[in-house]
Amino acid sequence: MPDSYTEVYFPVLVQGILAIVIAAALIVLSYLLGKRVRNAVKDTPYESGITPTGDARGRFSVKFYLVAMLFILFDIEVIFLYPWVVVYRELKMFGFIEMLVFVTLILSGFFYVWRKGALDWAYSDRPRGKQ
Repeated sequence: MPDSYTEVYFPVLVQGILAIVIAAALIVLSYLLGKRVRNAVKDTPYESGITPTGDARGRFSVKFYLVAMLFILFDIEVIFLYPWVVVYRELKMFGFIEMLVFVTLILSGFFYVWRKGALDWAYSDRPRGKQ
């Protein structure tokens, strides 16, 4: 068993330094050995094989970001179910009721967002639920 902090964290320091050295070596090697051919075709942006048209600074609808934020929010809430599953037998009925309340709150938030039309971003002219 290590006695001092240096003995405990020395392997971590060595691993960090080794990772930095390997990453830097790979970048330098790719720079030295890689081909550098510049032409007009390589300098054009690639958009799924389609010739780019218009300005690249086009605006996205806020609905895309809203759906992404809601996905992250509900995904993180579902992560809280895993520790509960691990200790479910030790918590008995109290833990079951607490998790039932938690899942009910998650589902009520999900159905509220769904009812408000936040997840329905494909149709902008479609009437939404009551505001």
